[in-house]
Amino acid sequence: MEWINQLLATLLLTMRDVVPIATILFGFQLGVLKRPIANWKTVVLGFVYVILGLSFFLVGLELALFPIGENLADQLTSPSILHPDGSAGPFIWQDYLWVYVFAAAIGFSTTIAEPSLIAVAIKANEVSGGTISIQGLRISVAIGVAFGISLGCFRIVVGDPIHYYIMAGYVIVVIQTFFAPKSIIPLAYDSGGVTTSTVTVPLVAALGLGLASNVEGRNPLIDGFGLIAFASLFPIIAVMSYAQIVAFLDQRKSAKE
Repeated sequence: MEWINQLLATLLLTMRDVVPIATILFGFQLGVLKRPIANWKTVVLGFVYVILGLSFFLVGLELALFPIGENLADQLTSPSILHPDGSAGPFIWQDYLWVYVFAAAIGFSTTIAEPSLIAVAIKANEVSGGTISIQGLRISVAIGVAFGISLGCFRIVVGDPIHYYIMAGYVIVVIQTFFAPKSIIPLAYDSGGVTTSTVTVPLVAALGLGLASNVEGRNPLIDGFGLIAFASLFPIIAVMSYAQIVAFLDQRKSAKE
């Protein structure tokens, strides 16, 4: 019964958050544009689906994704994993190899399954006339997220300030912007945003908090957050790198012909 009460409470909170959005949309349609709402029954039904879907999703986060992410981080940082031989002593960053591997794997897999990225990739393929590959874009973004989250976990383990990594990353982005094909630059910047959506964020946030809670000397509030920034930054680098590599290979092919 507890989860039912939690679902009902979440449903009420979701309705509270969605109603202002509906009010603005209907208000502009009826009050400013003074146009009737086409298929208003379908629109109302759609809002009901949105409220129910968000409610189930938020409850699912609390019951499944957040606990799983924190539990995995807890297990991967246990002494039996860090030092399988049973030896004691301080843990160094190399001992957390499986944490980096898991972070990269979960970053890659969640990004590939990200609905917003799939939608952007399909539209980019349509607009470019097939020049931009759907799978190529998705995989390059996923590689960027995988590397970014793995590097973010490394930062948590060693305790480095986050701004050094972010500043260095954006320096690379700015330099790449001058040399990457102009047609890919806006898409690359957008790709960094669409990765941080419904599938990726919950698991990555739970992983960061769980890791910071289990590494000695780390503060979950200071060190546990920030992985999402890495997941947004490195896809930009990966997509522009992908475009640069494709352009270079095309130039070589044209030169040989």
